[in-house]
Amino acid sequence: MLKAAAFAPFAAVALLAAFVVDDGPLFEVFARPGDHQDGRLNGLAGFALAAAGLAILVAAMEMPVALFVATVLVISYGNLGKQAVAAVSDDPFLGTSGFVVGGFLGGFFGQIGARLIEETAVPVASLWPSLPLFVFLASSAAVVAALFREMLFERDDPLVMLSTGLLLWLFGALAGPVGAVEIVGALALTVALGYISYALEAASVAGMLSGVLFSLLVIVFGGFGWFAVLMAFFAIGALSTKFRYDEKRNRGVAEDNDGARGTGNVLGNAAVALVAVVGFAASTRIPVDGTLFQYAFAGSMAAALSDTLSSEVGGLYDNTRLITTFERVDPGTDGGVTWQGELSGLVGAAIVAVVAMLLLSAVTTPVGGAVVLLGGLAGMTVDSVLGATVEGARVGNEAVNFTATLVGAVVSTGVAFLVL
Repeated sequence: MLKAAAFAPFAAVALLAAFVVDDGPLFEVFARPGDHQDGRLNGLAGFALAAAGLAILVAAMEMPVALFVATVLVISYGNLGKQAVAAVSDDPFLGTSGFVVGGFLGGFFGQIGARLIEETAVPVASLWPSLPLFVFLASSAAVVAALFREMLFERDDPLVMLSTGLLLWLFGALAGPVGAVEIVGALALTVALGYISYALEAASVAGMLSGVLFSLLVIVFGGFGWFAVLMAFFAIGALSTKFRYDEKRNRGVAEDNDGARGTGNVLGNAAVALVAVVGFAASTRIPVDGTLFQYAFAGSMAAALSDTLSSEVGGLYDNTRLITTFERVDPGTDGGVTWQGELSGLVGAAIVAVVAMLLLSAVTTPVGGAVVLLGGLAGMTVDSVLGATVEGARVGNEAVNFTATLVGAVVSTGVAFLVL
């Protein structure tokens, strides 16, 4: 009954906001900048239409009602949380934190309420085993929504809601049993990571949200060993970016924004790893050995750290040569390499390989570590070759980084498949 009725109230609100309520106290409550000029509640109408669209998925495609409710409340209470913070502070980090906290509370209690309404005969105590899963879904939805809000405009709430709802549906389908200790540890680590990365100016607000989301998904879908591999890249990569930063800036080879990594940089380096984690979570439902996804994850991370260290360290030296012709070029030239940078890249790939050997169940032997190391070096080399040939006006740095990590994942997975 709830599924069939979910669409109607939101459609009615959208019609009222678009065509009926154009003045008065109710209009003032929901009006956003620009609504007064247009004479209608565009923001509320778009929000309600997006909720109605999700409600159609509930009825037509069996999207769980609890996830639908959580998505709507994450956006609603997230906006309220951000507005509450904006009344006392204009700090972007605090505003985003207000959105995440408000969205989490709305999503968490929304799932509980929806389950109780759907299963009226079920006692409240029976929901206790599901609470860690509710926490994971609410926190991941809140971070996803905050990330989209950071990247888009306030008027894009419909797109934020639809995207958040679909991703939350995916997370809910992939998530297995979530333990209380696991989710508490995951949230503690990811929140600490987000705060430290922003406080040390190692990431922008959007980059911080991307890192928090990736870390949370890696822990829940993979485990703390996977998280340690991810941290080997994030922590050492961030430190290498800050290493002798003023000198690199004077040489014209430093990262922009004082070295703070944005969403594009995080996605370019970690998107392949995220796909590998999702694939591992889905491996029980698809005819693919989950072991291969572990090698894909480790190989992509080895390539990311190898490339980062080779660039950050190599840019400090003058003996730069183009990888394709070996002619001398200025430091910082795309595709330029130094022996110091290449050695640093080798060390970076080796660090990830060792961490993977120690903590990933599939990579437990020196041969397995060598496979990861090989993927990392292959990715670093491809990054340099692409930098020398196509990077620039036609291809951006993020696309090159993505390709390098993809090569690292493919090489590690392919070699593991053949020799292990």
